[in-house]
Amino acid sequence: MIFERKIYNKLLDWKNNSSGFKALLIEGARRIGKSTIVEEFGKREYKSYILIDFNKVSKVVTDAFELYLNDLDSFFLILSTEYGVTLHKRESLIIFDEIQKFPKARQAIKELVKDGRYDYIETGSLVSIKENVKDITIPSEERHLKMYPMDFEEFCLALGEQKMTEYIRICFEKRKPLEDAFHHKAMLLFKQYMLIGGMPMPLARYIESGRNFASADIEKRDILTLYEDDINKADVTYRNKVASIFRQIPSFLSQHEKRVRLSNIEKSSVYPMYQDTFFWLGDSMICNECFNCTDPNIGLAINEDRTAVKCYMGDTGLLVSHAFSEKEIADGELYRRILHDDLSINEGMLFENAVAQILVANGYDLFFYTRYSDEKHRNDIEIDFIISNGSKLKPKIYPIEVKSGKRYTTVSLNKFIDIYSNRIGEAYVIHPKNLARLGNIICLPAYMTFCL
Repeated sequence: MIFERKIYNKLLDWKNNSSGFKALLIEGARRIGKSTIVEEFGKREYKSYILIDFNKVSKVVTDAFELYLNDLDSFFLILSTEYGVTLHKRESLIIFDEIQKFPKARQAIKELVKDGRYDYIETGSLVSIKENVKDITIPSEERHLKMYPMDFEEFCLALGEQKMTEYIRICFEKRKPLEDAFHHKAMLLFKQYMLIGGMPMPLARYIESGRNFASADIEKRDILTLYEDDINKADVTYRNKVASIFRQIPSFLSQHEKRVRLSNIEKSSVYPMYQDTFFWLGDSMICNECFNCTDPNIGLAINEDRTAVKCYMGDTGLLVSHAFSEKEIADGELYRRILHDDLSINEGMLFENAVAQILVANGYDLFFYTRYSDEKHRNDIEIDFIISNGSKLKPKIYPIEVKSGKRYTTVSLNKFIDIYSNRIGEAYVIHPKNLARLGNIICLPAYMTFCL
């Protein structure tokens, strides 16, 4: 089952503007659909293509990289013969799939791009982790493109709800609520998105089975097993720490502040002991890290405090399967309770993770903000996310509070607005209710997050 993905337009932009000068390296976690979308791109946009899967490549091909890069006529003849594909100058694409399995192919990109006969796309999981590139020269003739699980809009398109997403965008732009019946339908779609997530295979199983959650769960658990296998291949110096953080993500996100508490893992732990751990989790794209920004301004990363971190799952559907047992999934009670707003703290965990997932898919790095009150001996301001418009002429930040319940207060957000009013473009609450204004705060239904 082939799903429409927004990244396709970025592939077209590369082909039309940069393909003769740069190879395209698509990075992403396992099973997000990299190979599928790139092969579909090769079929649609080129006269011919070759996909070299380095998980199961023949020795003939690997030997070609070893022996014939100084004789590219012979090199391409071997590829063409081995795959039974005729290559056409400037009209053929060569795909290096799972390139981290054979780093020498990545190193060869420099000469292949310089030769100029064909276009090249590389795909890989964990390709930038240091143990995968330590023995090669990384080519400068690469353009990096990150790919993520499907966001809510792509999920709706897969379910045939294009008109709904168009209506949501129109209402967001006009800052007006959806008609009630459409709002309830959109929230039902968003809850399905939280439960299924944006991984293509679980979504395909969900659709093919007549929207059966348990069928999707089987696929999600297979993906989690692959992630655990990847973790077991991490460097031995931090492998156990990565596994420990990964196992406890649902526990961390179930807490009020949702931050990683290193003391819960190991007494006397400090951030430098886990620096490589978080680097691995972030670079693998299994997780979306969110760091504390101590001085929220247009350059959020300049003022980040990496000792305070939240660790969201890269896909909320995977978080559901990671957090709950197969029995809890199989009997359908979990899904029934979430669909009927009856799961309190656990639904809050999923709600916030889904918002984080959509923001990352929209190209935002994740930052949060807290302020400690010496008088109260606790944090008196907590902002879940801060994004910026990236403008140098009119720089603005946009604080976001996520509320999974229909009753809430905005004390922290109001204080934040009072302090940083001159820096703020708009302030948002993301909640399950329809769009509304609360003073100078815009309250957005969760399904509008993809419009930000």
